[in-house]
Amino acid sequence: MLLTRASEYALLSLDTIRKAEAPIGAEQLANELCIPKSFLAKILQNLAKQGILESRKGAHGGFLLAKDIYKIPVYDIIFAAEGKSPTVFDCAQYAQTCPNGTIGSCAISPFLLKFQTRIDDFLFDLTLGDIL
Repeated sequence: MLLTRASEYALLSLDTIRKAEAPIGAEQLANELCIPKSFLAKILQNLAKQGILESRKGAHGGFLLAKDIYKIPVYDIIFAAEGKSPTVFDCAQYAQTCPNGTIGSCAISPFLLKFQTRIDDFLFDLTLGDIL
């Protein structure tokens, strides 16, 4: 599940927002990026709730980055966009998501957990600034 359209749209939106000279609204972003407005608005709200974006109201309102791009981990962006931690395999982190209910005795469970840990570390270390 690592990245869905929500993560893709979040990253594209953040790139456009960082280039804007003033706060940019959800409708303008949606039109510019050809993304459904309702879907994008939900993503932007989640990014604002996580402290990645700042939302300003009013005639000159819109969204702007709340932090420097080198202080925004990609992990946090994905978490905000997806509404959950990014996982490579559904069963990699949680026993309740193991399709067989055998995470403790699964032969590949140690590998999956180790792999997931490396992915998490990579996404925590990688910043928005590193990819833009």
